[in-house]
Amino acid sequence: MESRKDSRITDLFGIDLPIIQAPMAGATTPEMVIATSEAGGLGSLPGAMLTVEQMRSALDQIRAATRKPVNVNFFAHAAPAPDPSAQMLWRAALSAYYVELGLDPADAVPSSNRAPFDAAFCEIVEEYRPEVVSFHFGLPGDALLARVRATNARIIASATTVAEARWLEERGVDAVIAMGYEAGGHRGNFLSMDMATQVGTFALVPQIADAVSVPVIAAGGIADQRGVRAAFELGASAVQVGTAYLLTPEAKVTEFHRQALRAGGADKTALTNVFTGRPARGFMNRLMRELGPLSDIAPAFPTAGGALIPLRTAAEKTGSPDFSSMWSGQAAGLAKERPAAELTRYLAAAIRE
Repeated sequence: MESRKDSRITDLFGIDLPIIQAPMAGATTPEMVIATSEAGGLGSLPGAMLTVEQMRSALDQIRAATRKPVNVNFFAHAAPAPDPSAQMLWRAALSAYYVELGLDPADAVPSSNRAPFDAAFCEIVEEYRPEVVSFHFGLPGDALLARVRATNARIIASATTVAEARWLEERGVDAVIAMGYEAGGHRGNFLSMDMATQVGTFALVPQIADAVSVPVIAAGGIADQRGVRAAFELGASAVQVGTAYLLTPEAKVTEFHRQALRAGGADKTALTNVFTGRPARGFMNRLMRELGPLSDIAPAFPTAGGALIPLRTAAEKTGSPDFSSMWSGQAAGLAKERPAAELTRYLAAAIRE
């Protein structure tokens, strides 16, 4: 049975289908964004791991291929203060792995490349004027948010609790992404770091829909038409899908990550902070099993990632996923391999006018 379409999001964004391709830093390509938007959904370009120059290049490619609406996504975290003690403790915990892989634990390591939204990224928004701008980990400061709003972009952000959804609505967002516990990648929480009280998608969506007046976008655990129908029955006006898009040919993922996605299994993922310092859901691997998956010694986001770069690089040369993040939601086992445009239309077919 099909669910009836709620047109608030499609009207708000100017899209044909209420399907949003999740912005997945490192895995989303311009080709994925283009294919999704051209199919009638909303393609989303993640900015967290791009430099300003890389984002400009990606948007040039996207705008040259489609004039359909697109979303540009940013992290809204505050950069942490330097903490040499925490870094020393973290390096000590990783030192045995360095030695095992023939690396010097005392060598300098790269810094993490997950950048928060700032004035330079805001200038990109002002220059390219994407139809939608989304934020993770709350919202940027009032001055930057006002500049984004002045471009006439629709502003959306993730909430993992009812309190976060209300907080976002009070600050004028146009829609709220209800991100359930099942979702892959980084949790969007920002008012609380307590993972024990995070809520599943299909309990969260109706409660947020009842609590706010803006449209709600369901995210987490949705990879087939059944999930889409369930989300709409519970009050969603659109769905945001990530893990299923990782199995498209447009996704940029390692072969071992793609193999893990093919194998699926809701019990094969866990929330972990060992890759970046902030909870994110991905497939279990050696580092997660031996240090966590949630470790008290992982330094503040995003600084945990720097010391892992040499380990990941060395291990991946041998085809090993031991030190690589393989983000995935709990619904990977429901996803099928198909092109991004086909996936977008397939998901939308669950909804009737």
